[in-house]
Amino acid sequence: MDITGIAKSHQTNSTAAGKASSKKEWKLSDSLREKITEYAREDAAQNVYMGNKFLALRKIEVAKVAPDRAALMGKIGQNMADMKEIREADERWLRILFGEPYEAKFRSEGTGSAVHVYDGNGDEILTYTAGVGWHEKESKAETEVHGALKAAYYDAYHAARQEINSGIARMEIQGGFDARA
Repeated sequence: MDITGIAKSHQTNSTAAGKASSKKEWKLSDSLREKITEYAREDAAQNVYMGNKFLALRKIEVAKVAPDRAALMGKIGQNMADMKEIREADERWLRILFGEPYEAKFRSEGTGSAVHVYDGNGDEILTYTAGVGWHEKESKAETEVHGALKAAYYDAYHAARQEINSGIARMEIQGGFDARA
C-alpha cells in the first residue's frame, strides 16, 4: 500500500469477497515534512535523536490511521462477563457487536480461549485472552505511518548533523580551535 492522501473519515469499499473494508488515508504532506525537519534540526543541535517533540508528533499522526481500540475493548467489557459468554457467541454476533468494518473470531484450540479482532484490511489489531486481558497489535497502516515518519526524521536529522559537523570542521581549518590539542 502506498501512503497517499489525507482523510480523517472512513471510506468504505466493497471487496471481491463481499467484505467491507475501511481505510483512513494518510500522506506525509510538505508541511508535516517541514515540521519534522524543524524538530530534527533542534534535536541534532542538542545531540538528541528523536526528541520529545518528534515522538509526540509521531504519536498524533499514527493515531490518525489507528482503529479505536478502546471502543472495541469496551464493547467486550460492556456486553460479556466472561469467556464462557464469548465462547457461546457465534462469529456473526461478534461481528454485529464490533460493527463494520471489524471482524472477530473466537479460538478455543491450544492452551486457552481467545477473541481475535481484525480491521477492515484483515490485520489483527486486538486479542483478548481470559486471565491475560487485551493485547494490542499494530496494523499495517500504523506501521507504514511510523516508517514514513521515521525515514523523514532520519534524513533530516542526519542532514542537520552533517551541517553541524561541517561547521565544526570549517572552524578547525580557520583556526577557531584545535580539536587535537
